Amino acid sequence: MPYLLKSEPDAYSFDDLERDRETVWDGVTNPVAVKHLREMKPKDELVIYHTGNERAAVGTAQVVNVDLADAKLPKVTIKAGKRLAQPRTLADIKAHKIFSASPLVTQGRLSVVPLTETQYEWITKS
Repeated sequence: MPYLLKSEPDAYSFDDLERDRETVWDGVTNPVAVKHLREMKPKDELVIYHTGNERAAVGTAQVVNVDLADAKLPKVTIKAGKRLAQPRTLADIKAHKIFSASPLVTQGRLSVVPLTETQYEWITKS
């Protein structure tokens, strides 16, 4: 299942992930977002979304490992994928009917959002 991970680019950007090649996605405390992290599996596809002033999906990544040693604070290791040729802004996403019921639109502050395959393909297509 694909997911979208939100990050404030000043805190950790897609540029940082490209530089590091791999990182641990942790520190998520919202119970719904934590639930989504716990559901992740190695090789799940990810979209990295910049919050703040940018508000756009900017790149892809993939789940490498899910550490559930502390079920309340799972640690998901991710590796960088590709930068999107065309970033998908929040306005673009909200305008598309396939996102009308998505938590990305309905629960704007949620930092980990499940995507359908169709949504993932739409965001990542060039």
